[in-house]
Order: sequence, then C-alpha cells, then structure tokens
Amino acid sequence: MAQPFVSLIIPCFNEEKFIGTLLENLISQDYPHDLMEVLVMDGGSTDRTLEIIRQYSEQKSFIRIVHNRERYVPFALNSGIRLSRGEVIMILGAHTFYPANYVPVLVKYLTELNADNVGAFLQTMPADDSIRSLAISNVLSSPFGIGNAKYRTGVREICKVDTVPFGCYKRSVFDKIGFFDEELLRNQDYEFNVRLINSGGSIYLIPFVTINYFTRSSTKQLFRMHYQYGLYNPLVSLKVGRPVVSRHLVPLVFLLFLVFSGAGSFFFAFSRWLLFTGSALYILGDLIFSARIVRQEKRVKLFLHLPWIFFFLHLSYGWGYLVGIFRFLLFKKQKSGITTTR
Repeated sequence: MAQPFVSLIIPCFNEEKFIGTLLENLISQDYPHDLMEVLVMDGGSTDRTLEIIRQYSEQKSFIRIVHNRERYVPFALNSGIRLSRGEVIMILGAHTFYPANYVPVLVKYLTELNADNVGAFLQTMPADDSIRSLAISNVLSSPFGIGNAKYRTGVREICKVDTVPFGCYKRSVFDKIGFFDEELLRNQDYEFNVRLINSGGSIYLIPFVTINYFTRSSTKQLFRMHYQYGLYNPLVSLKVGRPVVSRHLVPLVFLLFLVFSGAGSFFFAFSRWLLFTGSALYILGDLIFSARIVRQEKRVKLFLHLPWIFFFLHLSYGWGYLVGIFRFLLFKKQKSGITTTR
C-alpha cells in the first residue's frame, strides 16, 4: 500500500530555544521527504525563531514558513490545514521533541486501526536543570496533578481515548466535521476531539511512541496557562452540549469546597469540621504524592516545591473554570483578550 502524503503543522511563537531541534527531529524522520511538508505557522516571533527556520527552509524545500497574522493557535491550525496538501494532517508542538519513528508509526496505526486520530504518550520534561523545573514536570506527570489523562500517565496497550496530545488526523475528518473552533484560544483540540467522537469517529493512544514535551520554565507561566485551560472549559461544555470529563471539574469542586466551607466555618461548627477534614485529606494526598516523586527522583529539595505547586495549580485551574462559567455561560461573552500560544 502506498504511503500517504503527510502535512505537519506547527503553531509557533518565540521558540528559538527549541525550534532548531524540532526541525532536526523532522528532517530525521524515517519517512520519505518527498511525501512530507512542514508548515511552521509563526505568530510574529520577535526572537531568533524566524531566522532559525529560514536557515532550515533554505536547505530543505519541504520546510515552509507561514505567517499567522491572527497569532492565536486555532487560527494557525486552520490556516495550516487549508494550505496543506496532505492526506494525513499532523499537529505538532513547537517545544516538543519527536523520535525518528514518530511519523511512520502514527501513519501506520492511523491506517491499520481505521482511526480518525492517533497520538503518542507525552513525557513531560523540565525546561531547564533547576529543581523548580523538575518539580513542575513531575507535577504535570502525576495523576494527583492532572488527573487520569492516559496520554500523560501512560498505559501498556493501544487503547481508545477521549483525546491525545497534538494529534495525527485523516484529512477527511476536517471535511466531515469542520475545523478547530477559533473562539477557543485554549482547549481547541479537546473540543475538536469531542466533536470527532460525537460524530462517530475514533481516537487511539499509541503508548509505545513517546514524545518529550518541555514544560514552562516558571510557576507563573504554569499557573497562568492552567488558569486559561480552566477558563475555556465552560465554553467547550457549552459548545459540545454537555459537561466535560470529570477530571476537568475536580479543581473547581475543590475551590468551591474551600470557599463555602471556609465561609460557613465562621457560623457553623459542621462547616469548621468539614473544612478541617477536607483540608487534612487534601494535604495528606499532596504530601503522599510529593513524597513518591521525591523518592523516585532522589532529590529531597523537591519537597520545597512540590506541595505548593500542586496546590496552586489546582487553584489556578479551578479559578479559571469559575471565571469561565460567569464569562461564557452566564454573561454569554464568547471572546477573551487573552494572548496565548502553544
């Protein structure tokens, strides 16, 4: 069977630290270059990103720069899909590294499983050598930090899932259900995958293919990003017509528990007991998972970072979700001034 032409689409903004290695990854793929095109959708980078991409595009004709005037990720994805020629569309992250078999293996299973979307296991890596970055990467790999997302926590066998990181899609999917929702500056991939499943499509995780995703380098960036993830989830729920999966609701429930039990504790003994008991259970879970990570990494200093990063990650996501409920569900505001790239 003839191999399909593959279009790889990369939303990008100020990625000088990673973009060169990413393009080297794609040049090294065990897939014919004449059956590939790489569209780097740049959102107006102000560092050396464009210079680095041009150096590679001058050497490899299948690498192209496309200017994303709208800057936001869903616009980059949709423009890239419309400009692409591939029978298979792959979405890639700019600060993610890919093994040499990434393209051929995902294309293989996309065909063999008769799937509409397949993806790899995402291994979260620290952005640098600091203890804090190591703590952030472990929090984002922990079920206590991010719930039961199989593409982050891992599984042993190929299985159907609700979403995968980035995604390798049949082009026919976009002809059938449309493109990424441009009102969703975050979570546009999750909403698209819900739409895909609702239309009868299938998504599979290929766990023995691993990609290395490099996290944000600061807790401020981490909390801001997860606030945005929480913010857009109510809008996703509104668009798909039902609540999102339970793991997305847990931080909101935790935040509301703290608010209402804390307020009630000024008036009711039961509320004080509830606040104390719930908080104690949370702290116990936080410390247990932090201890597991410290033992696994053999870095005692991680204990100075892990417990509070877990806590504020949950609060930032829950707060974003609460704001999103008011903004998108109650006040019916469909747009946001948030500037973000992925």
